Amino acid sequence: MKITNISDPEEFFKMIDSCKGKVELVSEEGDRLNLKSKLSQYVSLARVFSDGVIDQLDIIAYEAEDIERIKEYVNNQ
Repeated sequence: MKITNISDPEEFFKMIDSCKGKVELVSEEGDRLNLKSKLSQYVSLARVFSDGVIDQLDIIAYEAEDIERIKEYVNNQ
């Protein structure tokens, strides 16, 4: 799932932390990072954070309720 224009990364990661299952960031090279890991969150921010907005992330969530939570976040953003 592609997530675009994240204007509040802290709120985004709070939402990710509330997910019950694994949520992964997929890099352009196909590597997967566990987004629930604080270290991975910092790496993600360092790699894709510029001008206060994250332009786009490719993420995978494995639990149906987590997918719905992420979709709701995106729709309310």
